[in-house]
Amino acid sequence: MKITDFYSYRKPGRRISMITAYDYTLAALAGESDVDCVLVGDSLAMVMHGHGSTIAATADMMALHTAAVARAVKDKLIVGDMPFLSVRKGLGPAMEAVEKLARAGAQAVKIEGVEGHGEIISHIIKSDIPVMGHIGLTPQSVNKFGGYKAQGKDPASAERLVAQALELERLGCFALVLECVPEELAKRITGSLKIPVIGIGAGRFTDGQVLVLHDLLGLYGEPPPFVKKYLDGRRLVVAALNNFDKEVKNSVFPECKGKEYANSEKHGGLAEAQGRPALRR
Repeated sequence: MKITDFYSYRKPGRRISMITAYDYTLAALAGESDVDCVLVGDSLAMVMHGHGSTIAATADMMALHTAAVARAVKDKLIVGDMPFLSVRKGLGPAMEAVEKLARAGAQAVKIEGVEGHGEIISHIIKSDIPVMGHIGLTPQSVNKFGGYKAQGKDPASAERLVAQALELERLGCFALVLECVPEELAKRITGSLKIPVIGIGAGRFTDGQVLVLHDLLGLYGEPPPFVKKYLDGRRLVVAALNNFDKEVKNSVFPECKGKEYANSEKHGGLAEAQGRPALRR
């Protein structure tokens, strides 16, 4: 999928699927799937590093994870999140953060909000770096919002979100993420724009949906209520670990593999025989 595909996908009966991934292993699985687009989200500060919010993400952290995802995903659009304050320190620091993400493998960047940094968004786009907007619940503003709360629930805030969406389109954003707003407002915003709108907790009427891969696989805590878990991954992984523990303690694992094991040692391991590098410890 390319940037230009976003426009052709915006037609009746066609929806865009996007997932958020942060590491080589899970991104490689996403790369084998039919999912259209991969976002390297700043939620990695929480999911991968255990912080309480996305505020802890830095440009270096985002670049490190973007590079890992880019090594795994070859034929899908990769979007990198611009982290907290990266577009509020001025044009120079903003472009340095953009450069880090682009050199790491991001083909586009996502920026939360528009008020106060519209000129920087415009400059990034004019520098041939595609920008995806993000409005509604913007997690980097969690302290201002007083928590992770739905946005646009009253008429004034709804009108402000409509105005922000139109401004992001005017500036040249190729798509927009709309997070945690009422379904009817999301429908209105989607209908007001020519660019695709990707929803998360925004109902059924956007042009596509995005979920965190760890949430849809059931790997990361208790997901938000709008998330559908497609796999109870947490239970399955813990069960596998407990099975390993039991077999080790009962001397069931490892089994003697005879010639197969000997040959695997001689030739660099079964992993390499299966076409993947053996892990070294």
